[in-house]
Amino acid sequence: MNLRDRVALNIQDLRRARGLSQEELAHRANVSRGHMGKVENAKFAASLDLLERIARALNVDPEVLFAKR
Repeated sequence: MNLRDRVALNIQDLRRARGLSQEELAHRANVSRGHMGKVENAKFAASLDLLERIARALNVDPEVLFAKR
């Protein structure tokens, strides 16, 4: 599994575990829902700044997004 896929799946899992919709996570991370969908489906390589905002919105350390599956 490549890093983009791993990050995407970790974001999906964390979002679902917190009971957030993709739209709510996108709002909290200050990004459009469509853009968040592309990140979660590994269609877009998110910048480090965006990953930091997503981690903050999920209330986790950014390194958690890179955790091996």
